[in-house]
Amino acid sequence: MADPARARKVAERIKVLMAQGLSTLVKDPRLGFVTITDVRVTGDLQQATVFYTVLGGEQERADAAEVLQTYRGRLRSHMGKGLGIRLTPTLEFVPDALPEDAAHLEDVFRQVHERDAELAATRSPGGYAGDEDPYRKPREDEEPDEPTGEYADGRD
Repeated sequence: MADPARARKVAERIKVLMAQGLSTLVKDPRLGFVTITDVRVTGDLQQATVFYTVLGGEQERADAAEVLQTYRGRLRSHMGKGLGIRLTPTLEFVPDALPEDAAHLEDVFRQVHERDAELAATRSPGGYAGDEDPYRKPREDEEPDEPTGEYADGRD
């Protein structure tokens, strides 16, 4: 079992080697614009999962997946030579859902922005529910009570 730091380093190296291998080894024009977004390696360094994105539509994604599966052995051999470890990990290519997630989040943000704009348009300039100053103060037309020295029942 490799420590997580070593697995992370091996994953980063595999990412670089896969990008190099795609540009030098794979000569299939159906591959298109493929970007290696992430690589995850198991703790025992036996399996590597390579996440990729493809620029284009569904047809380009399907073609790229087919080409990657076809060239998986050559890419693994290239990776084994470049890694320099005892056992070369097996490769699994997984299309990354990053662009779809980003597009979904942009749609959600756009909807929220539209709702905020609607609320701001319907919101009237608010005023006070009661008086402007809710605290009681003596009125200007009244004079403050002056002590007269007499009791209310008439005693001095």
